[in-house]
Amino acid sequence: MTQQARSSPQRRVEGLPRITLTRKLMPEVEQRMQDLFDPVFNVDDHKMSRDELIEAMRTSDVLVPCVTDRIDAEMLAAAGDRLGLIASFGAGVDHIDLVAAHDRQVIVTNTPGVFTEDTADITMALILVAPRRIGQGIRLFAAGKWEGWAPSAMLGHRIGGKRLAIVGMGRIGQAVAHRARAFGLEIVYHNRNRLPEALENMLGARYEPDLDKMIAEADILSLNCPSTPETRCLLNARRIALMKPDSYVINTARGELIEEDALFEALRAERIAGAGLDVFRHEPDVDPRLLDLPNVTALPHLASATMEGRSAAGMKVVANIQVWTDGHRPPDQVLHGLV
Repeated sequence: MTQQARSSPQRRVEGLPRITLTRKLMPEVEQRMQDLFDPVFNVDDHKMSRDELIEAMRTSDVLVPCVTDRIDAEMLAAAGDRLGLIASFGAGVDHIDLVAAHDRQVIVTNTPGVFTEDTADITMALILVAPRRIGQGIRLFAAGKWEGWAPSAMLGHRIGGKRLAIVGMGRIGQAVAHRARAFGLEIVYHNRNRLPEALENMLGARYEPDLDKMIAEADILSLNCPSTPETRCLLNARRIALMKPDSYVINTARGELIEEDALFEALRAERIAGAGLDVFRHEPDVDPRLLDLPNVTALPHLASATMEGRSAAGMKVVANIQVWTDGHRPPDQVLHGLV
């Protein structure tokens, strides 16, 4: 889990800090950066190559990357000594080698908490859509193949009374539980640490320390945990085999949490009922076999895609850069495993 970091030595920046954005941000965010800093914008919004990222770090005081920009130790070593801050846009920081950044005295910040409600909304949407086969129904309409109502056609599963198993009960997991309770779902969760009893009672959630047991008994399994060495391929072939044949997988967290080949085989053979996926292991290169399955509802990483959330995250980036430029510790400074 990402931890709050101790202060790193502050580098002095003469004049306005040169900041490079790896992607296009909201207009009001870029305008604010124009007012305060010396920004280099990604005008055509292309995904920057590895060499472009290294050059951006080499010529900037601050890099503003997104969660799709991989920054490893070798890249940081090649960047030279000018870079002092990586002000990442997004909550996740698994795309940055935090230890290497710390070793080079480069501060890393993120934008935690901004997308909680937006992500929980999309998670709840998939919890509703996948069991009711709404995605399949939309495709049926689009193909002009609907032949009218029939008592045995397009039957899905009722949501009320089903058991929702949440893996990861942080901000987003709790927000999902809050929504799910209104739909009459029974909520059980697995987390590294158990929540206080008062919070469990408020959410109507029961703690299950045995992850395998929880997965085996779930009607709907929602993955809401970060991608770490411990959680990568958390839902592997062995655990998928534990799932009930009428159960569903929902993933709005990180594609790395699921062993995709094993998920595909289980869905293709109908050993589980379906999946609602907003993230993928190698996105944007999504396995076309998954997209072709009728029991998969796939979204193009929409969890955080609201104008309000993207604007708020951008303003958090601005605040982190401002505080760092003023010689203070940014409010959202993070490190991994170092305190």
